[in-house]
Amino acid sequence: MSLRVCGVRVDLGGRPVLSDVDVEVRPGEVFGLVGPNGSGKTTLLRTLYRAVQPVSGTVEVAGVAAGGRRQLARVLAATTQETEARAALTVREVVSQGRIPHLGLLDRMGAADREIVDDALRATSLLDLAERDVRLLSGGERQRTSIARALAQQPRVLVLDEPTNHLDLRHQYGVLALLRELAADGLTILLTLHDLRLAVEFCDRLAVLDTGRIAATGTPAEVLDERLLADVFGVEAHLTDHNGRPNLTITGVT
Repeated sequence: MSLRVCGVRVDLGGRPVLSDVDVEVRPGEVFGLVGPNGSGKTTLLRTLYRAVQPVSGTVEVAGVAAGGRRQLARVLAATTQETEARAALTVREVVSQGRIPHLGLLDRMGAADREIVDDALRATSLLDLAERDVRLLSGGERQRTSIARALAQQPRVLVLDEPTNHLDLRHQYGVLALLRELAADGLTILLTLHDLRLAVEFCDRLAVLDTGRIAATGTPAEVLDERLLADVFGVEAHLTDHNGRPNLTITGVT
């Protein structure tokens, strides 16, 4: 497994937020973490990149179970929901920050690092915007810049918190299609999504979080039955097959 979470419990403010969470994500897989607001999705992601320390349980990323954040940053890259640009930096300068975990304290980027940055810009269709001030970008362009910075780290695992948040439909599909291409090239991807229809369409497997516990794990067809959709998400919905891919139809609320 590229990513393994075993029996993780996290307490915040004196109350349990995650309890006995087990998740395993395979190499080259797009794995979706879904659940209602407040179910613990973001907290689980923050636990993976050690912004939050679990009370108990273990987290192993690409064989790394211990060590400092710098060591972890060489195998895991993460993007958050916050994409607001506050500094006067170019897109290239932001993406170049992804090379920091691979450089010494006083090292400058070399030719190989610059080529890696160019590859990340190319993969996210940002080469034409490389010298633009990030504060002038659209929401979709900022999201792609965040992903490009993560790719410049050359991680084995990519973790994204709501990568389609605040994006219009076109940019939502563009970002998720890019993630599927990256997974096809071998990158392991774990992301949270609010939109179940997008999760069904783009994720190989899902884990459903409900009040801090895993309610179900499996392919969308295995996980999202009508009872779970009603009990956890409060919707009347069913899955159908569309050209070999599951399609979620929501007909009402419970």
